[in-house]
This record gives sequence, C-alpha cells and structure tokens, in this order.
Amino acid sequence: MTKSDPNRVLRRLPLVVGGVGTVLLLINRLLTPQLTDSQARGDVLGVILSAILILTGLIWQQVQPRTPETVELIGEEGFFLAGDLSETAKTELAWASRLLLTNTVTRSLIVYYQGKVLLRRGILAPKSEVVPGTILKRVLATQKPIYLVALYVYPGKIEFDYLPENTQGVICQPIGKEGVLILAANAPRSYTKQDENWIAGMADKLAVTLGNE
Repeated sequence: MTKSDPNRVLRRLPLVVGGVGTVLLLINRLLTPQLTDSQARGDVLGVILSAILILTGLIWQQVQPRTPETVELIGEEGFFLAGDLSETAKTELAWASRLLLTNTVTRSLIVYYQGKVLLRRGILAPKSEVVPGTILKRVLATQKPIYLVALYVYPGKIEFDYLPENTQGVICQPIGKEGVLILAANAPRSYTKQDENWIAGMADKLAVTLGNE
C-alpha cells in the first residue's frame, strides 16, 4: 500500500483560498446594486490578493519537492548470517546492516562476497540465492556503484529476483574488489547524495574486515 504525500494539502491551500476569494468577490459584485469608490478599491485589492494566492499555489505545485511514495515491501522479516564467518566479521556485518536499516530508506539488504551470500537482513524474498546478472557483474568489474532510482522502469530488474518483488529502488555498492552490498528501498528516488556517500563508507569498512577473513 502506498502512502500519500503529506504535503499535498499544504501545496493546494493557496489555490483553494485564492479561488474561493475570487468567487466571493464576484458574487459580492453581482449582488451590489450600486458600486461605491471604496468598494471598488476593496475589490481591486481583493482580486490582487486572490491572484497572488493562486500564483503561489501554482508555483508550489511545481517547485516544492514531494515526498516519494513508499510501499510495504512484500516478504518476511529475517536475518541470516553465514556460519563460517569469524565473530569479528559477524559483529561488523550485524552492526553495519542495523545502521543501514534504521538510518536510511533501506528495508532489505544483502552482502554478496566472493561468490557467497554472507548476510541477508530486513524484508526478505523467498529466493535466497544470488545469481549475478548484468548489473551486478558490471559493479564487480568496474568497482563503481550503480543506483537504480526506480527499479520498476529498468528491464534489468528481473535479475534482482532475490529482493522483495515490489522493491522501489536499489543501490549496488562494491565491497572492495570481490563483493557487493545490495540495498533495497521501499520508495523510488529516495536515497540522497549523503546517503550514497555514507553507504560507500560503510562498504569500504566492510571490505577491510572481510579482506582479513
């Protein structure tokens, strides 16, 4: 279920007030048998104020950013850690994943390293195996992150069948030269540049820890 934009009413308020003001001024003019100079001046002022409100409302509709609509990801809440990891690596992965899930729009994440899934956490899809597709292979080959801001518009979304089926956005962040941190969001275009920088720093830290395994 999507969540409506909480600022929708605020953006429309100037349009509604300006429109109502214009209609009331028109009714008042039609019902007035004889127009006085003071009333004419008041009508002019009222028209100007209504026009300003309507113009403000139109501008807000165009330039005020809207909160991306979020969805409830389909899947079950879960937490999986590979059993052959050291306690240090397990602690690091658990700590990093918790921070990402609680401080960003990430609702599901996977750590794929050296051909193995080391961690799955958050809302999990039924499929647990990660088979690298074109996008994941490109991240591994180039060591550069890829951010799919609205997953549903990309034909390559079918390779992410190990994520919840209604995932809205995906970041594939390289972990050193041998792994990828895959993050799934519940809203499109929801990761900020600051989020991306923070995620990159987390991946670099994980690369050091996992490289020492």
